[in-house]
Amino acid sequence: MYQPKRASRSEFVPIRNLRYHVRLWGEAREGHAPLVLVHGWMDVAASWQFVVDAFAHDRLVIAPDWRGYGLTEGPRPDNYWFPDYLADLEFLLDHYAGEAPVDLVGHSMGGNIAMLYAGARPQRIRRLANLEGFGMPATRPAQAPGRYAKWIGELKAFHRGEMALKTYDSVEGVARRLMKTNRRLTQDKADWLARHWARQEADGQWHILGDPAHKIVNASLFRVDEVLEIYKAITAPVLNVEAGDDSLGQWWQGRYTLAEYHERLKSVSDLRLGRVEDAGHMLHHDQPAEVARLIEDFLSS
Repeated sequence: MYQPKRASRSEFVPIRNLRYHVRLWGEAREGHAPLVLVHGWMDVAASWQFVVDAFAHDRLVIAPDWRGYGLTEGPRPDNYWFPDYLADLEFLLDHYAGEAPVDLVGHSMGGNIAMLYAGARPQRIRRLANLEGFGMPATRPAQAPGRYAKWIGELKAFHRGEMALKTYDSVEGVARRLMKTNRRLTQDKADWLARHWARQEADGQWHILGDPAHKIVNASLFRVDEVLEIYKAITAPVLNVEAGDDSLGQWWQGRYTLAEYHERLKSVSDLRLGRVEDAGHMLHHDQPAEVARLIEDFLSS
């Protein structure tokens, strides 16, 4: 099994009626902003371990389990609203950094959150790295009636128990699922991740540490015009990192493309681009050393 090089420690922080689980590595260093790493959809903070191990320098690294994921505890809603993640991040930064700006890195959903937060609260971010946080396809007002209807229907299905996540007989089964989802994930990393991505419950089954309510569609449409205004408000330098595999093209089959995403990025005033070859969407698992190098070079440049 994978052996971490840098040990993490866990803390639980009261945030907005939740008991937020936060994983930390290293200690604060004078002259270095805290580095905050935020994970993606159906992932957990421990997912950053491989990148943290690959960093050349020690510093304070802070990685929360988002609401409804990992070990974060508290009342579970029957659906999730994107603005809550931004507010949760604000409260977490208040706790760990006070008024000092931080360096922020987000992957996938975490990258989307990081970009929106950096535009809404630009003074809180020193530098921002977005790993495969593409946003969503553009929507049209005419889609609103159908979107609300779909949201209501999925809420009803959730309450009928029809959206439960698959459980596994063993932690080895969880590891196999991780490797099936990501063909580049090695056995040693999968075995280690499985023990953080899932937990054995009283029924003897291994349950994914993600709330199935995350599967319910967002009732609100994704407004590109709003997103572009938020991007324009970002004052921090931004590093946009993409994997060699075009995950966006695979997901949306032409309905939303990298070219469209790159057009949106033109609204960011200070943008740098990075690319990680031989990697898919989970590039922080596939090529952690290269991801770590890109992040550290950007933060110190």
